[in-house]
Amino acid sequence: MDTSQTLLTGYGAWNPLLWVVAFAVVLVVALLIRSRGRKDYREDSGLKPFISGNEEPAAGGSHIPASNMYWGFLESLKGYYARLVPLHTGVPTDYVAWVLGVMAVMVLVTLAG
Repeated sequence: MDTSQTLLTGYGAWNPLLWVVAFAVVLVVALLIRSRGRKDYREDSGLKPFISGNEEPAAGGSHIPASNMYWGFLESLKGYYARLVPLHTGVPTDYVAWVLGVMAVMVLVTLAG
């Protein structure tokens, strides 16, 4: 394969050089947007953030527990989680065993197909 054609063919979307260029473009755009902000703002000025006319909640007052936030998702998958939660031991070696087991099944399915 001709190395001069790697930008056009070769690696496709995973070409690292293209990702670096894309990152640089996004960074420049972000810095341009940031540069349009107020230059005279100081954190110790005593100004409060504008939250649609509402007072800013006390520290921790805006925290939404995951049980409320994902209620519909957890409720719809209750049967799945009822079987999955008892398997959660918190021991890292158990997770490694699960990953290796799933990888072994994937290899067997791949080789069988």
